[in-house]
Amino acid sequence: MNVHAADVPAASSNELLGLAPEARVLIVNCDDFGMNPAINAAVVQSIEEGIGTSCSLMVPCPGAAHAMELLRSRPQIPFGIHLTLVCDTDRDRWRPLTAKERVPSLLDDDGELFAPAQVPELLARARPDEVEVEFRAQIDAVMDAGLTPTHLDWHCLADGGRADVFDLTVALAQEYGLATRAWLERGTELLRRRGVPVVEHEFVDSFRLDVESKQDRYAQLLRELPAGLSEWAVHPGLGDEDSWVRCTDHEFLTSQRARDIIREEGIVLIDYGLLRKASRRPCRRS
Repeated sequence: MNVHAADVPAASSNELLGLAPEARVLIVNCDDFGMNPAINAAVVQSIEEGIGTSCSLMVPCPGAAHAMELLRSRPQIPFGIHLTLVCDTDRDRWRPLTAKERVPSLLDDDGELFAPAQVPELLARARPDEVEVEFRAQIDAVMDAGLTPTHLDWHCLADGGRADVFDLTVALAQEYGLATRAWLERGTELLRRRGVPVVEHEFVDSFRLDVESKQDRYAQLLRELPAGLSEWAVHPGLGDEDSWVRCTDHEFLTSQRARDIIREEGIVLIDYGLLRKASRRPCRRS
């Protein structure tokens, strides 16, 4: 009897990563690295002193040069590129790395990157060729700085915000030998069919958690973490200039409580470097 590839169950992420089937595996990725010095400091502390496992660098931001200096002096910190088409601050408005006349569809009426409230307008008008030009500029800026990222993901755009943007990013990741973060159904299914490990459980975005109960909620999520691959997108920050969301993230990630629960529960913490290795193997097509 002929068995079609589509009829063969996809391998679990644990299997693809070379981990035991019962392993409870967690990526704790610190987003928004490079936004400003307070966030940069909090991200480094969350990884070096806490349970953070990796971070994502925002290249167009004013703190990006500082963040890249930190990465150069800390080659052990795994990081991805937080591809940025959206600016969520009114201070120090961010601009594309590409000359504005080359990417007009990515800019608002003031010639700046769109604000979060304008994301629908951005997604309605962004030209794929211009998205590619800007994404390549951001990736190449990191590579030209002598740094080696592990993966690509997006700022304020879930799985790129559009199917074609997601597909473009996957193609760029393959070209540059990187992994891609995916957590929505279309993206995870596409990557799973290619034999790439993906998040298998609910994706946790710290901005969606209640601030007042966050510490206990984080502890509960760790205690109840299921077998397989999970991911948290956290946003640590320090000081008065950052939001309470960011400060409470930093507080938990660097706490003894978090480290104790990880140890007690036997949770396996990994970063996107392991997914990058798995993503660079020959793809299994359906």
